[in-house]
Amino acid sequence: MDWTAHVHSEIPVSLAPPSAKVSGRGIGLYLLELLHMPPPSTTKRPPLQLSLRYLVTAWSDSPEDAHQILIDLAFAALSSTDPQMEMEAVPLTVWTALCVPPMPAFILRVPLRQERPEADVKIVRQPVQIATSTMIQLHGVVLGPEDIPLADSRVEIPAMKLKANANHKGRFFFPAVPAEGPKILRVRARGRELSVRCEKSFPDQNDPLVIHFSPLES
Repeated sequence: MDWTAHVHSEIPVSLAPPSAKVSGRGIGLYLLELLHMPPPSTTKRPPLQLSLRYLVTAWSDSPEDAHQILIDLAFAALSSTDPQMEMEAVPLTVWTALCVPPMPAFILRVPLRQERPEADVKIVRQPVQIATSTMIQLHGVVLGPEDIPLADSRVEIPAMKLKANANHKGRFFFPAVPAEGPKILRVRARGRELSVRCEKSFPDQNDPLVIHFSPLES
């Protein structure tokens, strides 16, 4: 409404839907829809953004005067980047939905931004302490019934998002896992799954962690 006042300050503005039964002079700004706009890239908390689409109409007891009002608004929109005039014609479906005959009009796109306060950041009162851990290799072998190697079985350490496939001898290894603390391994083979808790370290391929896939025996 402030924008239209810069073009025709003496003409009243209505936000109601357009109607064929109007008199006098007026400008219509009917809100058709609200569209989401992606937030801008920024180092701060991005604002919320919307794009408002207004149907702009004009009326007067004189058709020539109504046309001139609308043309003045259109030229003002074309010379501005905010708000912005859409180049496409107003679809006939809009008039059908509003139950009014088609009339001269255009759609104005108006950006709307809502700034958001920055999230509270807690004050760090103590120095940051970084815990380090020695990394080692983990070697293992997956055996099925009668100690037959299970080739192509899948071994995972979900907590570390690590995965490995056993070779044709059922052997697998992870190049780097923490040397200390237990590790939960998940083994998948032939459509079945087994969880194994590994308490020790097995950095030597000649002394691997042996996993007996007992579910295959049942």
